[in-house]
Amino acid sequence: MRTLKDTLKRGPLSLLGLGVSLTALPALAADAPPTPQAVMREARRSVLTDGIEKAEAVRIGGIDQWISVRGRHKDNPLLLFLHGGPGFTALPTAYFYQGEWEEYFTVAHWDQRGAGKTYALNPPDKVRPTMTVDRMIADAEEVAAYLRKTYGKKRIVLVGHSWGTVLGVRLAQKHPDWFYAYVGIGQGVDVPRNEVLGYEATLAAAKADGNAKAIADLESIAPFPDPKDPSRTLANLHKERRWRSHYETHGWRAPDWHGAEVWRYSPDVTDKDMQARDEGLDLSLAAFWGPITQLNLTQAHRFAVPVVFFHGRHDRTTSAQLLEAWYPTVQAPSKKLVWFEDSAHMVHEEEPGKVLVHLVQDVLPLTRRK
Repeated sequence: MRTLKDTLKRGPLSLLGLGVSLTALPALAADAPPTPQAVMREARRSVLTDGIEKAEAVRIGGIDQWISVRGRHKDNPLLLFLHGGPGFTALPTAYFYQGEWEEYFTVAHWDQRGAGKTYALNPPDKVRPTMTVDRMIADAEEVAAYLRKTYGKKRIVLVGHSWGTVLGVRLAQKHPDWFYAYVGIGQGVDVPRNEVLGYEATLAAAKADGNAKAIADLESIAPFPDPKDPSRTLANLHKERRWRSHYETHGWRAPDWHGAEVWRYSPDVTDKDMQARDEGLDLSLAAFWGPITQLNLTQAHRFAVPVVFFHGRHDRTTSAQLLEAWYPTVQAPSKKLVWFEDSAHMVHEEEPGKVLVHLVQDVLPLTRRK
């Protein structure tokens, strides 16, 4: 019987019918394994002839703005996702929950003015004076128009999350003929009242928990929000959000979950991109906090397009209580409110399977209307 030693003396070793040179084996073993980002990038690459995979800077509102578009079939409906914050870009964690969406929709992410990759593309000191709510709505209009023209879509699906729902409501109401439907995830309604309710609920939770540190921190910033001084509210925002997040606002039963580490495996961003996101978030909050604290959409309840809301039952960042009160007043060709019982503010990250089901079940059929 030939031994392994005898076989090795004869030259190349046949493994499952494939000739492999022994001299090549050490080199193969010495190669560093691919990074998780590289593996994920290759694994999700569209291999279909009619797929779309494009990421680029586009001139929007006089500056370069980053738009990423992915989908498995170019004939699928186009979906524009408006991220929250302001300044909290969705692209770093999108790979985690979005892959299955791409079977049914072509999904576009846009890093808004002053946020993420768009922040990195432009001098912040020149962009900062242009950062107004009206300018952001105008940017969103340009992005939607660019996508409709570039991908040959008369109508698209508009999805907003958190701050993105403010832009989404305005855009859907201004251009109903552009959209099959508007989907609000973590829908904002009445920001001044929202902040009061969030603070009160967090303080109550801290007292019920007997958390002396949280109680002291929260009572030290009262009144929050400060109705007379938005700058004081902004200065205390980090302290208030720390405890609001601790008491299950972003992640139900997992208060530390907010994609904080998931981005590290993202094929779409680098450490430098994340630094830009952090800097852009600071810039965006400073620019928009004053105007945001005055926003109230309770009277913006008439839509000429179908509307669907996905909302975490335990959401305090955009109050579930306020949405529940506002929803009966909403007038639209059709409307639906889907409660996510195991979520707070980040329903698309906390219950991604349920989000997918309702996108396909409740939203996709709306794209088939004439």
